[in-house]
Amino acid sequence: MASIDSNPTPNEPKNPWVRRSIELANTKDYLDRLHTVYPVSQEAGRTLPPELKRELAKIYHSNDDIALVRKLLSLRSKYRFPIKDPYAAFLGKKPKFLEFNPCTVARIAQSIRTLGLKGMIASLEEPKEFNRQIGTLFKKWLPKLGYPFLSPQDFEGVQEIAFLQGSARTLQSFANEKLGCRLQKAPDFVAKVRKGYLVGEAKFLTDHGGHQNAQLEDALRFLEQSEGTAERIAVLAGVVWIQSNTKMYHRVCELEKAAMSALLLQEFWKVY
Repeated sequence: MASIDSNPTPNEPKNPWVRRSIELANTKDYLDRLHTVYPVSQEAGRTLPPELKRELAKIYHSNDDIALVRKLLSLRSKYRFPIKDPYAAFLGKKPKFLEFNPCTVARIAQSIRTLGLKGMIASLEEPKEFNRQIGTLFKKWLPKLGYPFLSPQDFEGVQEIAFLQGSARTLQSFANEKLGCRLQKAPDFVAKVRKGYLVGEAKFLTDHGGHQNAQLEDALRFLEQSEGTAERIAVLAGVVWIQSNTKMYHRVCELEKAAMSALLLQEFWKVY
């Protein structure tokens, strides 16, 4: 278990890495430095090819609600769904759900049609929201620390600091089959620091309350589980570290396991 100096007083966070993260976030240039991990860029929208625009116009004018919603759902990997609706993702899971739920499909199609054809196309072409990009930014930053990313075969034999290379499925399989972690979803990283293994969950919490509290609880459930031989760490960024009377702040102050800012990871590796 990695540790740094001093025992906490009753009014301090229990874990020293939590304490260090709070100190870091409440001093000069925290956000400036955090931007190296989570850079905000004005992502350009994607222009639909002319043939796709013609196809969409034909479906739009056909007044076939199922065909319209089906086509728009099929484009979500590259383009935004034109409206925000909590039922849309469910409809996209299986083709038969569109036929099973005609009233919901009609409601969603009507909301889309209120945009008009030009508005629908413009909405599709808008860039994805920053919150939709956050999950990949941390993983893009990790290689910049300078440590190697290795295949599962080479990873097991390494004696220094390294990360496991591979898909989400590869990381989850290694954590479960080799380390006994029994994870229900893939971790954001699997690392080896000399002879010890680490699995980590990363979250950028942009505000207090609601969905952001749920995101924190998701990370803390991961952290507090004890299955397996790997140590678990939560790498947290954002408002969670602001000294306040919020649920978030109280939750992290209660932690005994390691949770920290990404900006402290290299220091953590050195003393692990």
